[in-house]
Amino acid sequence: MPDTTTPPVVDPVAVFDDVVELIGGLVGDDLDILGVEVRGDTAFHEDLGLESVDLVTLGTLLAERFGPRVNLAEHLAEFDLDDVIGLTVGQIADYVTDRLAEA
Repeated sequence: MPDTTTPPVVDPVAVFDDVVELIGGLVGDDLDILGVEVRGDTAFHEDLGLESVDLVTLGTLLAERFGPRVNLAEHLAEFDLDDVIGLTVGQIADYVTDRLAEA
């Protein structure tokens, strides 16, 4: 019998807000000091001053929050260095949304 289940409905705005919350936990008060409003085009490295080790930590936090199907390290393995350096909050939120919708 074919699978007739529909994919779960995923709210991209809620996912974005969750990703921002997790990033806020990484940078703490620095976000207020930097005066950065986190938007989809906010860059991890340039705007938030986050390094690759912070992306590893974020990947762990995303997996804890959303489950193992959200594997940021595996996703980023497909990127070249310049793409990782230019990574934005919106790109991560879109990745998480896509992975959740596939479940």
